[in-house]
Amino acid sequence: MKKIIVLGSTGSIGTNALEIIRHSEGEFELVGISGHKNHKLLIEQIREFKPKYVSVGTKEGYEKIREEFPELTVYLGEEGLKELAGVKEYDILLTAVSGAVGIEATVEGIKNEKRIALANKETMVAAGPYINKLLKQYPKACIIPVDSEHSAIFQSLLGGKRDEVKKIIITASGGTFRGKTLEDLKDVTVEQALKHPNWSMGRKITIDSSTLVNKGLEVIEAHELFGVSYDDIEVVVHPQSIIHSMVEFKDRAVIAQLGAPDMKLPIQYAFTYPERKVNEVIEPLDFFKLNGLTFERPNTKVFKGIELAFRAGRIGNTMPAVLNAANEAAVDMFLRGKIKFLTIYEILERAMERHIPVEIESVELIKKIDKETRNWVYKEYER
Repeated sequence: MKKIIVLGSTGSIGTNALEIIRHSEGEFELVGISGHKNHKLLIEQIREFKPKYVSVGTKEGYEKIREEFPELTVYLGEEGLKELAGVKEYDILLTAVSGAVGIEATVEGIKNEKRIALANKETMVAAGPYINKLLKQYPKACIIPVDSEHSAIFQSLLGGKRDEVKKIIITASGGTFRGKTLEDLKDVTVEQALKHPNWSMGRKITIDSSTLVNKGLEVIEAHELFGVSYDDIEVVVHPQSIIHSMVEFKDRAVIAQLGAPDMKLPIQYAFTYPERKVNEVIEPLDFFKLNGLTFERPNTKVFKGIELAFRAGRIGNTMPAVLNAANEAAVDMFLRGKIKFLTIYEILERAMERHIPVEIESVELIKKIDKETRNWVYKEYER
């Protein structure tokens, strides 16, 4: 039986992970969970799964959980995530929290020499070089990606040797506004941006998908996870979200991973790798119901997120951390109605222009730059 901690158990990835555990017939045991603001759902999960450790993001939630479950070990806030990842009695840490807040917990899991089922792309975007150094220091630790695209790449890479790879091809749905012009996007609303055509995701990642910043962050993450040059990473818009990503090898063979757009598949694979297990909670892919698979080049003149990410990634060092922090602040303001949709790109460009990148030497440096960038964005744009 594999013991699992789920960071972000009340979010989209987290609830899908609990569904996998729920139907695993005793193969997995949930020993720890965390939630941020939704302590009501967290309490329901505690009642059902009876974990030993819990972390919650708010003081109110902390007090309510402590009162109802006095036998539990309960942690609070961002430090609580780190403490939860630092306990010893688990095998797999699923990091499904949103944003840079997940970095320290991932670091703690690596130092604990655990398997990291990584659904927090910001970890590799903001701290990739530092994380890769840590993985060399703690060789028993490993990262298995959970993002559908990176899971697909991870699986496709099993079809050949790393030095045989010619190119990684990351697929994108195109987001909510695929095909729109800059004029079309001037006055889009939050409600419009949150209507993703294929995936049911959290609010922040859905906005990232609509700007294609999400795909740009995935480019940086792929570079850090798989050691592939930015020159050998390509983004292709695939509106049906059936092919989750591909790898082209030197002999021109292209290996892809296909499946219905359901996050439970990459979550379970991260739990069971290198084995594959029966999965009864996912609908099989019915090829006879598909109306065709289509592919397009992304419109990077309208959706600038991809090109900005390539630029930040090639500059390297702390520049991707600035891109990530500026984006998190910008998306937060857009969701609160403080800025317009297209202003997100303006914020990212200005934040990068003002930053002088330095080598990443510690998590503390990343946190400092993250905070400074966010503070600058809010000061400049919060009205």
